[in-house]
Amino acid sequence: MIKTIYKRFDLKVTEAAKTVSQSFELDKNIVAVKGLYITSDRRDLLYFRGSQRIEINKDELFPENYLSELLMSGINVPVNNRYYDLGNVDPGNKIVKMDFADSNSNVPFTAYTVSLFLKCDKDDSK
Repeated sequence: MIKTIYKRFDLKVTEAAKTVSQSFELDKNIVAVKGLYITSDRRDLLYFRGSQRIEINKDELFPENYLSELLMSGINVPVNNRYYDLGNVDPGNKIVKMDFADSNSNVPFTAYTVSLFLKCDKDDSK
């Protein structure tokens, strides 16, 4: 039986104007990645200072310097529409890699956490 689950992965940004890279592993019974959403404990810093590169199964979905603001949504967006629709991305090797870049802006830096949420299909029979 296939059901939808949501996975959360956190990445800590502790230095200004630096790139942080991290790989995350999906559960072995994930059969498709359907959507993606990015948020932070400091949404202002994520919006004004952040960009990223995201790949799943070594397939680049978002290129380097893709602005975080394009993957965020506000509270006025209905809850079922907040995820960026990826269709049916094959998770393959089950590795999700994110290279997050903090850049200088008018918003002063403080350490923050970026949260990557993935909407996935899980096959319980596997």
